[in-house]
Amino acid sequence: MTRTESRIDHSSTQAIDDPTKKGAAAQPRLIILILLSALAVLPVNMILPSLPKISAAFHADFALVNLSVAGFSIVTATLEAIGGAISDRFGRRPVVLTALAIFIIASIGCVLAPNIGIFLLCRMMQACIGPCYSVALVIIKETSDEHEAASKFGYLAMGWALAPMVGPLFGGSLDEFFGWRASFVVLAILGIAAFLLSMSELRGSRAPASATSKNYLASYALLLRSARFWAYTLCMACSMGVLYIFLGGAPLTIGNALGGSSARLGFYMGLVPAGFILGSYLAGRYGARIPLGTILVIARLLTCIGLSVGLALSLSGMTEVLALFGPCIFIGIGNGLTMPAANSGAMSVRSDMVGTAAGLAAAMRIAGGALIGSIGGLFIAQSATIHTLFALMLISAVLALLAAIWAASIGKRR
Repeated sequence: MTRTESRIDHSSTQAIDDPTKKGAAAQPRLIILILLSALAVLPVNMILPSLPKISAAFHADFALVNLSVAGFSIVTATLEAIGGAISDRFGRRPVVLTALAIFIIASIGCVLAPNIGIFLLCRMMQACIGPCYSVALVIIKETSDEHEAASKFGYLAMGWALAPMVGPLFGGSLDEFFGWRASFVVLAILGIAAFLLSMSELRGSRAPASATSKNYLASYALLLRSARFWAYTLCMACSMGVLYIFLGGAPLTIGNALGGSSARLGFYMGLVPAGFILGSYLAGRYGARIPLGTILVIARLLTCIGLSVGLALSLSGMTEVLALFGPCIFIGIGNGLTMPAANSGAMSVRSDMVGTAAGLAAAMRIAGGALIGSIGGLFIAQSATIHTLFALMLISAVLALLAAIWAASIGKRR
């Protein structure tokens, strides 16, 4: 896209989607926003190695303790949508500082919890940190043009992807040397550091007032009536669906090829988040130079090609580990390229509801991906074969590709 075309696209968006202009916002350092995005997802699985000890400490059933992970994700998805809309009305800075303050108190509460009920309550309160990722995206969007924003989103996504990778290792080490409560102490310290940095960095980030920002349901309705918003959001949801199908099905299908070794399974499954980091880096490196629709189509084609190769190899009877896991790295690369571009596109629909769009898109991405993963799990339970896994992932990837083509065609018409 040329510079002239970029100006035409921007002006048409203003004319058709929203006549108001964006409020000026001071641009904080990117590293602070990366910290916020990483902290938003670090607590999700950092405590996974500690779940048995937490269960023993509170004399609670393991299934009940496991709610501290599953319930956390559900609450996060809900708060993503709410937090984005609230930031449109009251500003980005108040939402971030409030979320961090609640997160700090909740982390301390988990350390001091006398029983499993209080612990789970504080754990759910920790999920208030979730909207910080969406708000970080919004702040970048408000202080950058569309293509520069997509580039910065790529670097933000690297931190967002790296945190869940190192979280279990970090949490497990803390548990082994200092006990399970140490993880929550560290989370509280990180929350305090993020709070102090946000106090000094996030200035002038109050959202412009608008009539729609005062009526949350009307804001959601306006976004959901936009074909452009649906195209970008469906692309993200189907892309996440591929990942969820892989995470749920790989241990049951491909895991048998590793002789039952959990360590080897964990290593090879790590190829997908490693690919996500690579894809996010490429988005950060080249996102400002390539039209968003083109990035999405390329990203989804890469995933479809990789999974098609994996399906062909599995149907041919190939059982080599790298032949099975190698194609799966394109799931990560494709998603790493997709998320920054699609987020940028979804938040460009209306300039007076950037926060609402970011939060709603995040909630729909998480919920849609989980729904696709659950449906895929039903089929895998009936036929736990490698080619079934690849076929299901490919179907979801093709749906994401169709959504990407839809988004690109809408962008070209605009």
